[in-house]
Amino acid sequence: MQPDIRKIVTYDEEVLIEGFHPAATPWRMFAVACVVRNPWAGRYVEDLKPEIQAYGPVLGKLMSQRMIEFAGGGAAIEACGKAAVVGLDGEVEHASGLIHTLRFGNFYREAVEARSYLSFTNTRGPANAPIMVPLMDKNDAGRRSHYLTIQFAIPDAPRADEIVVVLGGATGGRPHHRIGDRYQDLKDLGHDVDNPAAV
Repeated sequence: MQPDIRKIVTYDEEVLIEGFHPAATPWRMFAVACVVRNPWAGRYVEDLKPEIQAYGPVLGKLMSQRMIEFAGGGAAIEACGKAAVVGLDGEVEHASGLIHTLRFGNFYREAVEARSYLSFTNTRGPANAPIMVPLMDKNDAGRRSHYLTIQFAIPDAPRADEIVVVLGGATGGRPHHRIGDRYQDLKDLGHDVDNPAAV
């Protein structure tokens, strides 16, 4: 059982000026999207596991390799995330199923040597629906400079019986980040940085 991939779409953005001020280093965000046929479209299927286990490794390996080629190596990717948009004949559960499996995401996490989980969105929409890929620092979930979102759309996808599966990455954080990180907020509020729930 193999995913039926109709097309692969790439997105690449390089920002030289942000907020009317030149970036010291160009800020680059990019994504790889696979448009695949939804094997569960138009019907209710109780057990999604066979397709998840079959599709996950194929998509994870292919898309991770593309992302590493984009960046010029895993070390160049500082922020990462994933997303899926299911077409109108599918459930949001179908979008979730293809990206929320270690058989998919671990290819990317290992390729970039990430310690954080992959931030994500899973939504439903028609062709040309907004695709939002949230990113965060691959090793530090509290580093706000790397809270980013890639946004793009594919004019002819997803069709009603398709799912768009996406990996995203960035080579750095916002060029002029100056809002600090969550650790300073915790200190200011009197919380233990290592145990935020403690007061």
